[in-house]
Amino acid sequence: MTLVQLRKRSPEERFAPKPAWLKVRAPGGEKYTELKATLRKLDLHTVCEEARCPNVGECWGEGTMTIMLLGDVCTRGCRFCAVTTGNPRGAVDVREPEHVARAIARLDVNYVVLTMVDRDDLLDGGAEHVAKTVAGMHALRPDLLVETLVGDFNGKLSCVDTLVRDGAPDVYAHNLEVVRRLQRTVRDVRCDYQQSLDVLARAKAKGARVTKSSLMLGMGEELDEVREAMRDLRAAGVDVLTLGQYLRPSPKHHEVVRYVPPEEFDLLRDEGLAMGFKYVASGPLVRSSYHAAEVFIRSMLHPGDPEGAAEALKQRQNTATLAAAAEAARQDA
Repeated sequence: MTLVQLRKRSPEERFAPKPAWLKVRAPGGEKYTELKATLRKLDLHTVCEEARCPNVGECWGEGTMTIMLLGDVCTRGCRFCAVTTGNPRGAVDVREPEHVARAIARLDVNYVVLTMVDRDDLLDGGAEHVAKTVAGMHALRPDLLVETLVGDFNGKLSCVDTLVRDGAPDVYAHNLEVVRRLQRTVRDVRCDYQQSLDVLARAKAKGARVTKSSLMLGMGEELDEVREAMRDLRAAGVDVLTLGQYLRPSPKHHEVVRYVPPEEFDLLRDEGLAMGFKYVASGPLVRSSYHAAEVFIRSMLHPGDPEGAAEALKQRQNTATLAAAAEAARQDA
């Protein structure tokens, strides 16, 4: 179905309820409630909450959460994203790396995704700031796995080098977002398909242990275009891929052309594994940081061993619980 065809549909069709497979229960549970209360005390806000992620309860229950760095104003204006666009004019909270590291170290989590707005107003795009945050977290909680989901740094590969060298994140992630044909209509003009691939390839070349990327589906792409993007990501050395359904944040954003059925996501998952990805998370509700800890453990520590991965995840969570309690006690002393 093309965008033209979509616009010809009746209002009843365009605003029809979402498919049943996109419905989830409201988040809850003892651990979710405890983490939310602790986050408020520490004045720490997660992307999980602000983006109203449908998986927040599930991920928090497994010890995974996502934090945004460098403010909430992005210098770019992609048509799929609800983050405010503007010019921060070089404003940076130099205390943030330490504050975030100390706050996260107190939480009963074992895997943290640090993401960021694009900061084209900064000479290094914020790479050093993110690196300092990762290093601080590892110093306080060596057991913690840290993923950095970052921008393209305007194509400055030296910024990629800074983050890999000085931060040494456990996972280096950058999202390709959409297939090649849709880049200009979906992403900001400063984004570029090949530029994103170059960033991922550079991270791998400079020693990133695991590289990761994500594609949104349902924006008008063809299946063969998705396959092309997957092959390009593998050629860039990407280890982990996530595929999920695009959901429109508001009427001002890019339209949802179609809801991709679960069986198509399953097909792409199997094809991705055949291409050589170490792990593919593919499904309507999958997001770029979805089940991040499980993805990491399955893809790198226990490939092909679900029971071993489950036990490793349990052990990591037990370790995280003890480490968080010890660090909280140390900070409060």
